[in-house]
This record gives sequence, C-alpha cells and structure tokens, in this order.
Amino acid sequence: MPRSTFSVPIRIVLGLLGAGSFGAGVLAVFRTENGTGAAVLLAFGGILLVLAILGNRIEEIEFGGAKLKVRQAADLFAAAAEAEREGETEEAARLRAQAQALLDATAPIASAYSEIRGSQAASRERVAALERVVDQARKLAVTGRFEAAEVSRLLREGAKEQRITAIGMMQGNASLRDFEAVLAALADPASPFEQYHTLRLIDLMVDDLDAVQRDRVTIAVKKARGLAFRRDTDRWELSEAILRRVAAS
Repeated sequence: MPRSTFSVPIRIVLGLLGAGSFGAGVLAVFRTENGTGAAVLLAFGGILLVLAILGNRIEEIEFGGAKLKVRQAADLFAAAAEAEREGETEEAARLRAQAQALLDATAPIASAYSEIRGSQAASRERVAALERVVDQARKLAVTGRFEAAEVSRLLREGAKEQRITAIGMMQGNASLRDFEAVLAALADPASPFEQYHTLRLIDLMVDDLDAVQRDRVTIAVKKARGLAFRRDTDRWELSEAILRRVAAS
C-alpha cells in the first residue's frame, strides 16, 4: 500500500469528505431516530476533518470511549485520494470503502469492549457481556468485506479493544486469520480474556495447519501455560484440548 503523504490535494479531499459526513450526521440528529448512525457519521466526519487539518501528525483518536488508531484508515483514505487524482476511480472506491468499513464497523465493537471493562467489576455478568462483544466481531467478519492484512494489523498494533475485535473477526472468518499474529498474541496477551479467545482461535485453526505450524503451536501453547493457567480452568482445559488435537493430527 502506498505510504500516506498527506499532500495538500489529499488533505483537501479528506476535508471535503469529513465535512460531508459531519454535515450528514448533524442532519441525521434532527431528522432520524437512528442515534447510533448519527453518532457514527459525526465521529467519522470529525476524524476526517482532523486528519485534513493535522495530516501526518495524528496517530490515534478518541472514538466512543476507545482509542482508535486511525493511521490504518488514514493511509487507505490517502491512497484512495491519490488513486482518484490518477483517474483510477474503481481502485479509489475500493480503498475508500475499505477504510470506511474499518472505522465504522470495528470502532463501535472496540468501544463497547472498553466501556464494559471500564465500568463493570469482574464478575460472570461482565464476562458474559464481553462474550457478546466478541460474538458481534465474529458476525461482523461474516457480513462485512475486510482485508486480512488490515485485520492482522489491528491485532498486531492495535489497543486492547482493537486486538479483541480482530481476534473475534478471525474466529468468525477463516480468510482473515494470520498464523504469525495469532502466535504473537498468545505469547503476549493484553488480558486473560484475550488469551482465552486466542486459544479458541488456535483451536479453530488446528485442522488447517501444516506439520511445522502444528509443532510451533505445541511449543507456543506449552510456553504460554503456567501457574496462572492452572488457576484458570477454562484456559487450562482449552490448552489441553489443543495439545491433544495437535498430537493426534
């Protein structure tokens, strides 16, 4: 993907797109009852306007209570604007749709995850609420069109809200899975909850792994297990099931 230069023409395009989205959001506030849709339009338009003003100086933005790294989407919008200038309208439309999908679709899920973790004490109810968020990410991966590289980058570089969103999306859609990124997440999880879902993802991936990858899974799972795993029966039992399946394959 071309590196974002955020030249003056590109920033003008971003500004126009942002102003249009922001204006549509303002109208939606008064003319519709879809509060969530209006909020997304307002936030999305605001992001583009900030990008147009600050350009390459901005790396992340607060969106719905969650820090959303916008570099990924910004690069896509910049590439789309450059493609538009060169007359590649179909490519520009594809890149723009991908960037908007990344922002619009994943941000509410990440925000919900952050809100639940920040507002509820540890309990079965909180775990159940977080599970529903991960399920939303799975469903999103099936119903939307996303690039595997961008979902992988969310897992590798994103905040904890984005990481769990990416893991859920990979659980829901095999075409989005990245073996190397998943092993890295298992070794360095943002939370026990995330590590549990990384194990669930690995369990889904086992049948599609080659012999070398299965050996690496065995090493990674054994290395990740420790005293904390023994206190957490869910992670321990899932890791045991993975090791048995790998040994039998």
